[in-house]
Amino acid sequence: MALGQEIRNTELKKACINCGAELKYKPGTTAINCEYCGHEEAIALDESGFKELELYPYLQEMGAQRHSEEITMLHCKNCGATQHIEENYKSLHCVYCSMPLILEDSHKEEWILPGAVLPFQIDQKASFRIFQRWVKKLWFAPNKLKKAALDPQFTKGLYLPYWTFDAQLKAKYSGQRGDHYYVTETYRDSKGRQQRRQVRKTRWTPASGTVSGFVDDTLVKASKQKAGRIPNKIAHWNLKKLQPFESGFLAGFVTEKYTIPLKQGHLTAKKEAENIAGRWCRQDIGGDDQRLHHMDVRLSGETFKHILLPVYVSAYRYKGKEYNFFINGENGQISGSRPYSAWKIFFAVILGVIIIALIIFFSQG
Repeated sequence: MALGQEIRNTELKKACINCGAELKYKPGTTAINCEYCGHEEAIALDESGFKELELYPYLQEMGAQRHSEEITMLHCKNCGATQHIEENYKSLHCVYCSMPLILEDSHKEEWILPGAVLPFQIDQKASFRIFQRWVKKLWFAPNKLKKAALDPQFTKGLYLPYWTFDAQLKAKYSGQRGDHYYVTETYRDSKGRQQRRQVRKTRWTPASGTVSGFVDDTLVKASKQKAGRIPNKIAHWNLKKLQPFESGFLAGFVTEKYTIPLKQGHLTAKKEAENIAGRWCRQDIGGDDQRLHHMDVRLSGETFKHILLPVYVSAYRYKGKEYNFFINGENGQISGSRPYSAWKIFFAVILGVIIIALIIFFSQG
């Protein structure tokens, strides 16, 4: 299978007791509601808190059958994304490129259930308003892009998968502490006159010690997004808003399955732990400057979570090329690719030439 996103539509399909329509998660709340008659039902929150899983049983494949379920995936031959399907769907389109999907291409996979979710804090209408303001600021944008800002079929809410890692960190280090001091030197300037100046020097002394602490929620991307698909500009969420996972938060949204395995995510988290240990060691050394010669980092009590974070995704095509924009579903940050209208640029250049010609004409007159 080609590398890409694996996407699943929410497994929760609950009907409204009043009108029979599908209940969907209401962003910014802890409820699912009916968009037609307004009926609401509270999401049953897990009061026991987040499910932190022991890392090494999963890395050794001993815990693969715990906290997991089987889901049906469907591959998009156009962009490489793979998404979950429901049996009652008759026509499907890819969340990333809007191309039709073929039901016969479905296959079964297992995934580790999420331990936490950051629910959408802004709804789709708010995402439209953000997109419209963004489009209005774009010079030379084609009219088709402006129409996409008004069409709901172009925008879908998507939960992105991430790994988070916790651990107790202990590091022994050896290095040097640098303290700055200044000495007065004499020199001759360009005219041969003797001058005095202050020159900074550094006094280095040996340093060694041990630092320790708790590393909480190291965030690691869990999907191989095509061409770095999700822009770094919007990939920042307030993890204090995480909720223990309940499927009700996914109702009406699409969920991406992780494609970066836990083992690879853990290697990335270990590198980040080493960076954290380095900062702690430098703080412990003190002084004006530090040199680290050796550092022995040990992690213990390691746990992890599979978490889901919210974005809105829009796909549109212009002259055969695919463009996307993304809105952070928690804070409303927006970023994306955009096409340019060749005709608008052409007429702008012509107008500019005419204005310059008129200025020259009247200035000479």
